Amino acid sequence: MATGSVIQLTDLWSSDDTAVWHSALARYAHVVSKQEVARLPALDAWYHDQLPAAIAGRATPHITLDELVQLTEWKMARGVWRAPNLILVRGNAPEKVIDVSMIALAHVPHSTRPVEQIATLSGVGPATASAAAAAYAPLHYPFFDELVAAQIPTLGVVAWTLGYYARYATAIRFRAAALGAPWNPAMVSRALWAHVGGKKRVVLPDS
Repeated sequence: MATGSVIQLTDLWSSDDTAVWHSALARYAHVVSKQEVARLPALDAWYHDQLPAAIAGRATPHITLDELVQLTEWKMARGVWRAPNLILVRGNAPEKVIDVSMIALAHVPHSTRPVEQIATLSGVGPATASAAAAAYAPLHYPFFDELVAAQIPTLGVVAWTLGYYARYATAIRFRAAALGAPWNPAMVSRALWAHVGGKKRVVLPDS
């Protein structure tokens, strides 16, 4: 497909062809690189390759303020940049971020409580909170992304609420289970995001 062509989207969500799903997931890094956001590739590599190990490697899993700021920047780089929210996130007390996230992650695998707890921090909503939960426990939590939610026909219009996230996460968990190993909710979310080309709707190369 030539650059500049219109992406012809298939209904990936309803497909049971794991080869198609694997193809979409394999394109994730390419889609990230084509979003025309200078820091996104580095932030994305940090989020997926370094943050999970950092959280899991602590005696009591938690995130730090610096990590919360950086995952907020990752989330905004993939979607919409909201500078006032980032200022609020940076204003959280470092000790509070550790304490709140420690309590939150101790609730894994509860379907929503970790996200609900982390979302009590200043400037943090369900989407940012879900990024923290997904980094620590991708087997249970997908990142809350509107481009992904829009592909799930049962959810309706996206609402940035804990209740909507609960339905979103449940749907993705069921989809991951239906696809079978090695699929998990975080992988399903990435595949769906890559499938639509991210916010730039980039043209994907043929498999």
